[in-house]
Amino acid sequence: MSLREMAVAVLNTADPRQKTALSRRFAEEWRTTRKDGREIELGIAQPPDMPARPSKPELLSPRDVAQRKPGTPEGRIAMLHAIAHIELNAVDLHWDIIARFPDVDFPMGFYDDWVQAADDESKHFNLMADCLEARESHYGALPAHAGMWMSASETAKDIMGRLAVVPMVLEARGLDVTPGMIKLFKQAKDHAAVDALDVIYSEEVAHVAYGSRWFHFLCGRENLDPTPTFHMLVRRYFHGQLKPPFNEEKRAEAGIAPDFYWPLVDQQKP
Repeated sequence: MSLREMAVAVLNTADPRQKTALSRRFAEEWRTTRKDGREIELGIAQPPDMPARPSKPELLSPRDVAQRKPGTPEGRIAMLHAIAHIELNAVDLHWDIIARFPDVDFPMGFYDDWVQAADDESKHFNLMADCLEARESHYGALPAHAGMWMSASETAKDIMGRLAVVPMVLEARGLDVTPGMIKLFKQAKDHAAVDALDVIYSEEVAHVAYGSRWFHFLCGRENLDPTPTFHMLVRRYFHGQLKPPFNEEKRAEAGIAPDFYWPLVDQQKP
């Protein structure tokens, strides 16, 4: 199979555990082949408009997803479920960027990065699903929001828009909020959840950095100023709001300077 055929196979797999197992197998095959100096063809394959999904969870508008108090066991399960949903979407988002833009000429390092990111997100989903099952719940037990794929759909023909919105806005937001979640689970003495969230937090910095790296690569090739280009694309494609506080240290570690995001605060309509 070519790499893009692998990507489409993951996207077309509905069961979350099967999807992540396939994702991890393909990622290991890619890494091993590259390490041995052999090649897997990039190929051509048509990604679906919407990745395959299980019948549960029920997908709702974000405003219709019930909010639960995070200080309760039920609230913490809801939080773990929400994170699992984000991570599963991230698996598809990273394989989709591999398959979606065959006309854009990238060095092989681009594919190395996003295969690694997809593998990481697969691991992250499984960590969250394991936490849910240890609490006698499971992924799909609660409704989830349907808005995460909107950014992928709207940037399906704009690679720079995809890089700006998905890793550099959506995943960067994870760097802002994850420390607070870790603190909450520490207060609850939920050590397994803390350990899982620590893994996610440490590895998500790299995913944001991949987005920043390849966004700047394309800006350089097109002789574009990265900062105003980023502002223009976020205003065009991102329909939420950028809200502080920001994790400026981790954002900087990922290559995103404050002048990228602070000028956008309160400029987007919800």
